[in-house]
Amino acid sequence: MSPTTIAGRYRVERILGAGGMATVYLARDQQLDRPVAVKVLAENLAAEEDVRRRFLREARLAAALAHPNVVRVFDTGEDEAGRLFIVMEYGEGETVTELLRRRGRLPAAEARGLVGQAAAGLAHAHAAGLVHRDVKPQNLLLAGDGCLKVADFGIARVEEGTRLTQAGTVLGTAAYIAPEQLAGAPVSAAADVYSLGAVFYELLTGRPPHLYDSFAELAAKQQEPVRAVGELAPDVPEQLEELIMRCLALKPQYRPTTADVLASVAPGVGEPVTVPLPSEQPTSVIRRRAISRPRAAAAAAAAVAVAALAVALPLTLGGHNQPKIPTLPRVAPVAPAATPARKARNLAAWLRRYSS
Repeated sequence: MSPTTIAGRYRVERILGAGGMATVYLARDQQLDRPVAVKVLAENLAAEEDVRRRFLREARLAAALAHPNVVRVFDTGEDEAGRLFIVMEYGEGETVTELLRRRGRLPAAEARGLVGQAAAGLAHAHAAGLVHRDVKPQNLLLAGDGCLKVADFGIARVEEGTRLTQAGTVLGTAAYIAPEQLAGAPVSAAADVYSLGAVFYELLTGRPPHLYDSFAELAAKQQEPVRAVGELAPDVPEQLEELIMRCLALKPQYRPTTADVLASVAPGVGEPVTVPLPSEQPTSVIRRRAISRPRAAAAAAAAVAVAALAVALPLTLGGHNQPKIPTLPRVAPVAPAATPARKARNLAAWLRRYSS
């Protein structure tokens, strides 16, 4: 049964949403006469003293965040009925989940702008030591003026603190959850970057990077190559695809920071996005693009120069005491294929074989 008032101040009008952890109500702050969203922690969780303590501490940390791309927390506490609650700003608009349902995949420029706003809000939280842990389209709110806000830091945790979990469950929506979080390992801001990359992937392609029917299936699929963005959305710039693949790296240390993501998507729509590559391949991906023509030409010229040098040196050095020029290993050509997807797989296999 829904409460009529919370903390004697917030008059409940209707339910906005409900889940296993909490219920969110649209209410009116009777003191300031304004609409607010009030999130009330589920009773079974509120009964655990350790959960109560961490919930209140993390809610107070979230209340300290002040950024245009983060939903403001106005109040938090425990009311006379023992309910733990968080009071947040409320605005008319839609979630990114609703936006995707209504429009399908978005143009690259529009998706880039939304991710940039989300990255700005998350970077602010990460700078304060707060990790969201549940970044997903449903928790990204889009106002009518185009302003995006990251919502629901209610299950966030301090990076050095203990995890707030339900017994036997992993928090977060599985389609966007980082591998280390799915495995129950300690999480950092890098987990939010993975989730943001998964959201970016869906904005551009219309589907999340992994489709699954269970946690076990998702855990297995996360180790498999991600289908290239360009196969589902050929108009997406290569630099954006490279950024997404960095975000979806299986190992947290290979992912960019939220500040890096923000810097990558912040330039004007027509400007190139530069993403530095790590020293080894960060994530497995079925590539769609072959080596660019300028790079291929440069590589061919270099190969010709090396071959000419190998022939010329023995002729010019002469004598029996000169050091022997080592024989270059034979490099097999990329195996031919009938389809672009197979060509991409063959190129990836060739690179793995000869780049070590």
